[in-house]
Amino acid sequence: MRLTHVAHLNLPFGRLRGYDVAVEPTGVHLPISFDQRRHVKEGDRPGSWMALCFTLSKPVDSELLAAAWLEVINRHGTLRSVFSPGADGEPILEEVKISPGGWVDHPIATGQLVNDALRKVLDQACSPYNSPSHRLCVLETVLRPTVIIAADHSHTDMWSMLVMLRDLLVALGVSDGGVTPQLMDAADFADHTRALDERSPAPGGVHKRWADILASSGGVMPRFPLPLGAPVPHAERVEVRDVLGITDSAAFSARAKANGVSTLSAVVSAMTEVTRDLADMPLRAVFPVHSRYEKNWYDSVGWFITNSVLESADPDPKACAVAIKEAVWLGSWPLREVLGPSGVMPEAPGTFAISWLDLRRLPVQVDTASLQAQYVGAGINPDGVMLWFMLDDSGLHLRCRYPDTQEARANVGGWLDALMLKLYSQARDAVGVPGDCSALGV
Repeated sequence: MRLTHVAHLNLPFGRLRGYDVAVEPTGVHLPISFDQRRHVKEGDRPGSWMALCFTLSKPVDSELLAAAWLEVINRHGTLRSVFSPGADGEPILEEVKISPGGWVDHPIATGQLVNDALRKVLDQACSPYNSPSHRLCVLETVLRPTVIIAADHSHTDMWSMLVMLRDLLVALGVSDGGVTPQLMDAADFADHTRALDERSPAPGGVHKRWADILASSGGVMPRFPLPLGAPVPHAERVEVRDVLGITDSAAFSARAKANGVSTLSAVVSAMTEVTRDLADMPLRAVFPVHSRYEKNWYDSVGWFITNSVLESADPDPKACAVAIKEAVWLGSWPLREVLGPSGVMPEAPGTFAISWLDLRRLPVQVDTASLQAQYVGAGINPDGVMLWFMLDDSGLHLRCRYPDTQEARANVGGWLDALMLKLYSQARDAVGVPGDCSALGV
């Protein structure tokens, strides 16, 4: 399954509808995680959401679809909570009661792309302070519906989106042999926030290593090692690339395993070498890691991702494996405490982030191929570089977002080209076939 962009979706033309739910305040306040607070404090804005798009094999009654969506909401506490701005500028998170509502049409204007119509709906419905900040949409056609589930990032992550998809299919009775089991409540993300706040302080070594890496990055979170243009938000350039196909990906992973490292370590090795060759410096990047430390969180929905930092200077795969292990360790402690009294992440224009998701290893499995399912990213105006890797049964894919400037096109594009050439060459060597890079278009 790929991570694509709302502008890149190949959506059918049809009737675009969204489901409005009824929301009733309860007055019960909930704890807010470090990452939720950082995200929501930026306020309502377009592009703060994430979504998953899939196509069912046959038409589905709209009321059955709405009922299934309500079952998903009832299962996950974070989908029954809303943010509001507090008088002191600090966001407030409140539990709400969600009840059935009704379907509304979202007209597609003359000459308007379906993608743009959908983007407009999600930018409005899934902004941080909307009540609620999630949305079920459907594009109805004569043969089969395309369904979109979306939520503001404060309530979800990529793993969680897969949980929501699985639960929706179960509630619809289109999985597990057509049986519709009762969906039980999952562990509440608010309890995870409380548990993190109760953890022991991070060891001194964690504080020191964070400080060392930030100092090496100029006192801020790691930045892309090559110029991106003026350090302000720009229109975005989004590239979605198929890096390795089934055969090459399997051979690449098998070679990594034979060398005693993971596929991720082998990819970090390639990125370390490319960064050294092009920028003459170590690979340093923001490195998101998940915080589902116990199995009871595996079936929950929430923002279970926190940021760590990765520093890799030696391209030897085993050294990269050590660097990854360190990054996971550095991300295993609450950032509110690690980053000091201010509790603020020191970000600056040019931030470089690398995200890795191996869908084959997730405990939540869905037949995404038959559903033509895709992760969908929103549109923003970035000032940094965000790179996502997706590994599944169809191979290794990446999506990269960066400022659409001439400098970034040359430097980020050149860095990606060099990385793809290196990964492809190594995969071909593992297969035992001489590399022919013409298929890559680089």
